Amino acid sequence: MEIRIQSIHFDATDQLRSFIEKKVSKLERFYDEIDNVEITLKVVKPETALNKEADVKVKVKNDELFASKVCDTFEESIDDCMDALQKQLRKLKEKTRGK
Repeated sequence: MEIRIQSIHFDATDQLRSFIEKKVSKLERFYDEIDNVEITLKVVKPETALNKEADVKVKVKNDELFASKVCDTFEESIDDCMDALQKQLRKLKEKTRGK
C-alpha cells in the first residue's frame, strides 16, 4: 500500500507524518486490497478554532473511498477520517462477499 501525504501552504512535521502513516496502515485490517492512500492536509482560512482539514482518498480495486473532516487539530481530523473510512471499508467488504 502506497501512502502519499500532501500538505498545502505549510510543512507537515515528521511527527505528524508518522502519526498519519501509523493510522493509515491500520486500514489494511479492514480491507486487504488497498492500492494507495492520498492524504491532503490544509489549514482553512480564516484562523478559527476548527481550521485543520484532512481529506483522505483510499483507492481499492475497482473503487475509491473518500472522507473529509475539519477539526481543531490535524490528528483529530485524521482520526475522524479513519473512523469514517473503516465503516466504508467494512461495507465494501460485506458487499464484495455477497457477490
